[in-house]
This record gives sequence, C-alpha cells and structure tokens, in this order.
Amino acid sequence: MSEAAPQSARLDSRRKVIIIGGGISGLTLALMLNRRGLACEIFEQAESSSELGVGMNLLPQAVGELAGLGLLCQLDAVAIRTHALIYLSRRGQEVWRELRGREAGNDVPQFSIHRGHLHRVLRNAVERELGAHAVRYGHRLAAFRHRGELVHADLVNRSGERIGTAAGNVVVGADGIHSTVRAALYPREGPPCWNGAMIWRGCVDWPEFLDGRSMIVAGGLNSKAVVYPIGPALACGTRLTNWAIVSRVAPNGSVPPQRQDWSRPGDRAELAHHLERFAPGHVDISRLVEATPEFWEYPMCDRDPLPGWSIDRVTLLGDAAHPMYPVGSNGATQAIVDARCLADCLAASVDVRRAFAAYERERLPPTTRLVLANRKGGPEAVIDAVEARAPDGFSNIEAVLPFVEREAIVRGALRGAARDSNHVQLTERRNHDHPHSPPAPGHCREAGKGLSRVP
Repeated sequence: MSEAAPQSARLDSRRKVIIIGGGISGLTLALMLNRRGLACEIFEQAESSSELGVGMNLLPQAVGELAGLGLLCQLDAVAIRTHALIYLSRRGQEVWRELRGREAGNDVPQFSIHRGHLHRVLRNAVERELGAHAVRYGHRLAAFRHRGELVHADLVNRSGERIGTAAGNVVVGADGIHSTVRAALYPREGPPCWNGAMIWRGCVDWPEFLDGRSMIVAGGLNSKAVVYPIGPALACGTRLTNWAIVSRVAPNGSVPPQRQDWSRPGDRAELAHHLERFAPGHVDISRLVEATPEFWEYPMCDRDPLPGWSIDRVTLLGDAAHPMYPVGSNGATQAIVDARCLADCLAASVDVRRAFAAYERERLPPTTRLVLANRKGGPEAVIDAVEARAPDGFSNIEAVLPFVEREAIVRGALRGAARDSNHVQLTERRNHDHPHSPPAPGHCREAGKGLSRVP
C-alpha cells in the first residue's frame, strides 16, 4: 500500500465525532474512524504539539492494531522490539525471565518506545490522512449540550475565553486521568485514588546492557527499579534508555498530591536514598540517574471503575475511561484497543446508543479487571517471595523457591489481568487495508438536555 492520502472524499458528512484530547488515544481513534469513513474533529488543550514524556511499552495487542493502520515501519524506526522481561532481586540476582513479543510466539512485536515518539508517529499519520490542521490546539472543553441528534461542545482558550463551538453526533472524552468530559458525566466522583507510591522517571542515552532489547525489573511491590531501552541513540553501542524508580511514601488511600504537583521535575536529593536500595548489576542505577539531565515525579494513581462510560451521545476512551496503575504495560495498549473497538461499533450502527452499548460490552469488563488486578500488584510479587526466604541472596534459586512455585505466583498475578493482551495473532480487521505480515527488524515493508458544565 502506498502512503495513504487524506480520505475526506469518502467520509460520511452526516456523521461526525468530536474528540476531546489529542493524545495517543484521541489520535488513534481519529485514524480508526477515518478508515471507516466517519468524520471527526480533534480538540487538544495544549497550545502546540510536543514530544513530552518518557518510556512506555506497547503490547502485541496494540501493535497489531497500529500495524493494521500501516504504522509498523514508522514504529520500528523509533522503538525497540522488546526481547525479554527479567525480574531481579535488589541484589541483581535473576528470579524470573520471560520472552516478549515475537519471541513469545506473537505475530507482531512488543515495542518499547518513547511516548513522545509514539505521539509523533500518530500525529504524522493523522496529518497525512486527515489534513495538516486536523488537530485544533489551544482548545479546552468548557461545556457540552445535547440538542436532538447533535452535541454542541463549547471551547475556550487557556485564559477561559470562548473561542468557538463544535457540533457533532458524538463526543468522545480522550482527555486522560483528569478528564473534563468524565468530570461532566460524573461530577461527584472526586479526585483520583492514590496508593501512596511515587514514581520518578527519566530517559537518557546509555550504553547497551544485556542484548540491547531487554527490560529489567529489580525489587518487589513496594519499591522497584525498572530499566529498559526505548529507541536508538546517537552514539554507537548506546540506546535511549528509560528508567523508573517506584517507592511507597505514604499509606494506601492517602489524599493524592494537588493537581499542579502531578508532573513536576524530580528532586535528586529526595530520590537518592531510594536508589541505595538497588544494585541490579546489569546497570548502575545511580550513574544512570545522575546522567539524566532532567527527570519527573508522578504519584501512582488510578480511579475506581465506572458502571458505564456513556451518557446519551457522550462516551469515554482510554485513561479517561479506565485509568490504571502502570503495571503490566497496559495503559496505552488498552487505549489503542478501545479506539479500534469504538470505531468499529460506531461504523456498525447509526444508533449511537446501540453503538456505545456494544463498545461497553466488549471493553468495560476487561479493563475493569485490569484496574482491579493492577491494584494488587504485578508479577513483581515473585521477587518479594524470594527475598522473604533469602534476604541475603542465594546461590541456588531452586532451593529457595522452586520454578513451579515461582510460576504459580507470576501466573496468578497475571490471571486476573487478562493475560491474553500479551499474546495476539495479527488478524485482518476493517482498519486493515490489507493483511500485514511483519518482517524481521531491518526488513520492514509497509504497506437538548441542559448544559453539562466542565470544572
């Protein structure tokens, strides 16, 4: 398939979707809708596009969806095909290892990637297919009103001055954990839920470790260090490398930090004593952090699952619908799958409420399970189990915790989280212009009910 051209001539002008949020979920939804002949407008409150963020993982389930949009080569150019995930004790002794992506038998890889680079791939695709000005920056939702078969969205700038109204048959809130759309649908919900853990995250060019394509997790559920490469770097033998330090600093259920403190520059002095807990061996964590020009601090938060995401002609998507703890690399993956599912449902039925009902039937149960399962922690529990029996290290892990017991802990942690999200066969769906057979790295080929006010 040649590069896709804007497809507005084939769009159904009688049906339009207003997307609030121009992040990963919003951009993916726009591409999915466009492939199905449904018009959309995207409104993003940020003043301009930027490549903010740090590292993340896309599980094969999401990569299959993006490959169907013709984006596999673009992802391959900026990401790492993850080979293995390795769990280590704080002393650096291996506790558990599993293959990922194609090495685990999937038809598509798992990608480790910088969030900003993924956003750029999606944004470029949207501009190529929907036009250079498809995303309207500097537009924040202030309110929406239902009038017959239309929803009118009032938009303001960062100063709160009204700058326009957009009308569509559907409004989708793809605006993250602090979703203004969700707040309008559920005004009494309150702040996100904080489990008392903080995450410090950064990325920097760093020498390759292991095979240059593997991810290490050192430490257990209450404190851990995570390091993995997320893309090529300038110098030979180096990779753009993501790191994260997670540590519990307050009791579960504590009042979360103020909104303005959610993404702030990290304090090296504050982080230093947390780093002393880890000596994973493959990477000098302290030197890695020291080499990072700037890094960021976030509270680990989610929200309680909702009974439904849709009211009238308005629905939610991605983190706006089901924000979850970053356990198992499911956040962006589930948002991308949401986008494909919602686009399918809207294309299949002109009855918006019926389409939303189908969307929720498919996506609400598995994402609810993930949110609740992630609150219990992930497979890192196997590290805690080993360290509880051998706090000073071990010479033979089988004598400490046999393989069958370690496997039971890991699989038990994953069972409630719909493990099938990591193992997916690439199938042909409506967003596919043709079947893709992903080649090996280096050989990529492409082919009126009142006014809902927003706080």
